[in-house]
Amino acid sequence: MTNEVVINRPKNELQLVQLGREALMPILETFSALPHTNHADGQYRLRRYSVIYFLDGEVKPSDKHDFVQTSDINHFQGDIVRRFEPIEADMLASTTLKTMCSHFTQSNHLPNGQEIEIHQMRVAALMEETPVAPEGVHQDGFDHIAIIGIARHNVVGGEIMLYNHDHEAPFFRKVLDDGEMAMLDDHRLWHNAQPIRVIDPKQDGYMDVMVLTAKEGRNATN
Repeated sequence: MTNEVVINRPKNELQLVQLGREALMPILETFSALPHTNHADGQYRLRRYSVIYFLDGEVKPSDKHDFVQTSDINHFQGDIVRRFEPIEADMLASTTLKTMCSHFTQSNHLPNGQEIEIHQMRVAALMEETPVAPEGVHQDGFDHIAIIGIARHNVVGGEIMLYNHDHEAPFFRKVLDDGEMAMLDDHRLWHNAQPIRVIDPKQDGYMDVMVLTAKEGRNATN
């Protein structure tokens, strides 16, 4: 059961959908096995990455594994080819991911076979303030983005912040609840996130998220 809320923004710039905590149960344990990388943020932003096609309601993995953003989009790690371990097969086959992709494509009127880039991430609170978005206020160079809150443990902060322009104050800020999916128009809006801090320094702290991105016109049926 999902609960969709369309924020009062023009042309679906921002949509919030509540998938529900129960829908996340099949994938929660997979976040504990996310690997570190040798990238600049790889010790605190643990990640797997896959490119899939959402074809006839099913997730179809592709053979694409490189992730790169230009330096004008990403001032932190632009023009660097980043390779991540692919998302595990059980996760790709889960009903949870299928539900996320279904909402993402239907809400944004994307075609059958749409190519979707998927980032499965855990931000581990290793510093006094651990950045969730080290690139700061930014756009990602796509047409559509979805950010899904998965789980939080022993942390405060991490609010998503949305902007009309990169030099203005945010018009929206919110900690995404577990199972809450925020879908953004990446052409019209800029985004950022607050750093996270541990509550009890004797325990590990982390924030788990999924990020889906898509460019229109990229689909397996072309």
